[in-house]
Amino acid sequence: MENITSISELKNAIQLMEIEQAINGRLLKEEISITLTSLKPVNLFKRAVTDAVSSPFLIDNILNAAIGLTTGYLSKKIFIGTSGNILRKLFGSIVQLGVTTAVADHPGGIKSFGKYVVQHLLHKKNLNSTKT
Repeated sequence: MENITSISELKNAIQLMEIEQAINGRLLKEEISITLTSLKPVNLFKRAVTDAVSSPFLIDNILNAAIGLTTGYLSKKIFIGTSGNILRKLFGSIVQLGVTTAVADHPGGIKSFGKYVVQHLLHKKNLNSTKT
């Protein structure tokens, strides 16, 4: 800012600063209004749902979770069977937790193993059908 040498320059500088302050005040009020609107629970919920639905990995994540839960449940049922033993049920729950966690943490490895098994089964089936 330049040095002010007269009263008229001082009055002009004050008026410019008051105009600038009024503009900044309006901008600040608009920003506060926008922020308050975006923080309303309805808008937060809309944004969360929109982000979840628009996620490109949503179906993949749901599929991985479903596979993990299913394999965990099946492994528990296979391990426990029809046993009424409390220790066996407890150990079955631990096995279920471990299998579910392992499958959920490594879905790529599980999928590639599944593809490998299916390819070899189909390959053997094709070999058997061509021999007969």
